[in-house]
Amino acid sequence: MKYVKADWDEEGHGFRVDAQEYLAVLPTLREMLPGGAWAFVSDAGHYAFASERCVKDLELTNICLPTKTANSADGSGAASLTFSPNRWKHTRGLRIEYADVTHFSIDYARSIDWMESITVLLDEVLPYGAGGGAGITHEIELTDATIRVQCADLTATWEEAVE
Repeated sequence: MKYVKADWDEEGHGFRVDAQEYLAVLPTLREMLPGGAWAFVSDAGHYAFASERCVKDLELTNICLPTKTANSADGSGAASLTFSPNRWKHTRGLRIEYADVTHFSIDYARSIDWMESITVLLDEVLPYGAGGGAGITHEIELTDATIRVQCADLTATWEEAVE
């Protein structure tokens, strides 16, 4: 991630997370981010750790990727991620749907075997392309991996938890 910090602290045996630099830059990105992405990252609770609408600590539960079809020979299309609420913090889960996906990757840079689930540390949405008009990149730092999505826009929906 370019502005958001989410690093493993060997000495402290935990993660250091900080979105302050991204929050300082965020207003300058307003005109370059499409509507869904802007609504998601500019939500007042997105980076407020005590907020129910903060992405930190959500648990990754499902990944739905685009595949090659008759309508999409290159595999681009829609993708989605589903996150369950952390029982100590959230009452709702989060579903993110990506439109016109051109890149999706998961990088397992570390393995933390004492974690019960893969949880979100923080995320960052940035424009890509000339003048920011081509779409966005969404990077999500998880406890065990990093997800990177390049797409036209995203839609984030807070949903009731499925029991």
